[in-house]
Amino acid sequence: MATENPLHQFTIERLIPIHIGGVDASFTNAALVMTIAVVLITAFVVVSTRRAALVPGRWQSVSEMLYEFVADMVDKNAGHGGEAYFPFVFTLFMFILFANFLGLIPYSYIVTGQIVVTFALAAVVFIGVTIVGIVKHGFHFLRLFVPQGVPAPLLVLLVPIELLSYCIRPFTLSIRLFANMLAGHTMLAIFGGFAASIGLLGIFPLGINVLLVALEVLVAALQAYVFAILTCLYLSDAINLH
Repeated sequence: MATENPLHQFTIERLIPIHIGGVDASFTNAALVMTIAVVLITAFVVVSTRRAALVPGRWQSVSEMLYEFVADMVDKNAGHGGEAYFPFVFTLFMFILFANFLGLIPYSYIVTGQIVVTFALAAVVFIGVTIVGIVKHGFHFLRLFVPQGVPAPLLVLLVPIELLSYCIRPFTLSIRLFANMLAGHTMLAIFGGFAASIGLLGIFPLGINVLLVALEVLVAALQAYVFAILTCLYLSDAINLH
């Protein structure tokens, strides 16, 4: 019995074809899920804080917990001056978190399983951090690529390495998120298809699939955290020139 290609779930499909001057600007299933994520985040924040009380209710408690979690992350990892960029980090964290969880809903779409989406997020972080560093320090920002206390002859070797390490940040940041979500959902599809194809004996791979779903929930939250904390560390480099 033929099984469906496990990578088919990552196919981008046009829902509303739109072409502007030869450019394909169609509204796709990925765009729909991202729009839903933004709407849900906005609704969650507005509803949970609209009637803020001294003794918080259920939704207010969750909202405050997420706020304090990200605020503490920024305070500990972005360093002095990093608190100004809390809204940016909080927005990134919430978007990736909601997008990852939406992708776990059956028949939904995992947008963070698309490298173009994760690279766009990483590029925004990279460009934004670079601009922050240049605006704050001017040409002194280049000191970021010159390790302190290193003999001058070694700088000829180390400066290009530091520069290359800095320039590949958007690639490593985007591939880490993309690869984890792609691998997890591919495994779910493989074991799910295997369980469906062998009938009653599918109870065993089905049990593995249940465990994989639990693991994917953990990975979805963990990857949002990793993306956000690396953003904080990059901001710390740009602000404090570590």
